[in-house]
Amino acid sequence: MEPMTRPQAIIDFCLAPLKLDPQSDAAHDVARRMEHVIKTFQSKISQPVPVDFSKMPSLVINEAAFGYE
Repeated sequence: MEPMTRPQAIIDFCLAPLKLDPQSDAAHDVARRMEHVIKTFQSKISQPVPVDFSKMPSLVINEAAFGYE
């Protein structure tokens, strides 16, 4: 996976597991808020910071605590 710098690419990747209807008001509102956060952060630094999701640590869910699916 290539590192991402474009806000929309980061947002799309983060929202994909939620399987939101891309036409819904909720999806538009979440994307708008995330874009504002990312662009605000990027404006405070001298150059865009790439986000490399392949280096993200794995998340382990305790199914006994949260239920088995």
